[in-house]
Amino acid sequence: MHSQGHVVLLHAFPLNATLWQPQVAAAPDGWRLVARDLPGFGTSTAPAAVSMDGMARSVLRLLDAVGIQQAVIGGVSMGGYLTLALYRLAPERFSGMILADTRATADTEAQVEGRRTMQALVREKGPSAIADEMLPKLLGKTTQRERPELLDQVRTMIEGNTAAAISGALEAMVGRPDSTDLLPSISVPTLVVCGEEDVLTPPPDSKALHEGIPGSRLVMIPGAGHLSNLEAPEPFTGALSGFLESVTTAGSRA
Repeated sequence: MHSQGHVVLLHAFPLNATLWQPQVAAAPDGWRLVARDLPGFGTSTAPAAVSMDGMARSVLRLLDAVGIQQAVIGGVSMGGYLTLALYRLAPERFSGMILADTRATADTEAQVEGRRTMQALVREKGPSAIADEMLPKLLGKTTQRERPELLDQVRTMIEGNTAAAISGALEAMVGRPDSTDLLPSISVPTLVVCGEEDVLTPPPDSKALHEGIPGSRLVMIPGAGHLSNLEAPEPFTGALSGFLESVTTAGSRA
């Protein structure tokens, strides 16, 4: 067996690290999966970040604190935006990358407007109002029909966050740069995953990532929406395991 590698998994907005439970519970042999709450989310007592770079620096501090020099780093949705911000800041910390249900482009004017509306909503009515607003878009139609218990699970994650963390993350997403120019410079093995029923970052966004990142592999997951790792854990974890095997092979050749 090869020496143990690390996979650092960054959660989606407006959730917490529990999102990664299915993968952490089925970690591929020889790999340690690390999923922590981002600043202000879940059980994190760190102050909420208001910029993607601020969030990225907090992840670098975490890596330093737990002694991880290099890892496969990736995330779903906002976790994907954060992964790209981290690569811009510290590409040397990556041995591989995972971008799931995310996009490289910055927010459109309509998306900025939507996030500003959500900031007002969370200030006035709190996290449960955000759950009401986002749940129908976070989970695919198949999941809502066949696994309704996930609606409760995701609602619990959203309602466990502070209004400050949600508002700060919205601010960070509005302010993030377009990363399209970064894609050709990504030189580590990269896995791009997307649920076929994702309405928030639909499949064309993932295809654009795949086409922009040299040598990346693209996996589409049928019957899953925006939270593909939670909605279709077996296909997602299978894609992850196959990818990590290829990272190990690439590492042993290097």
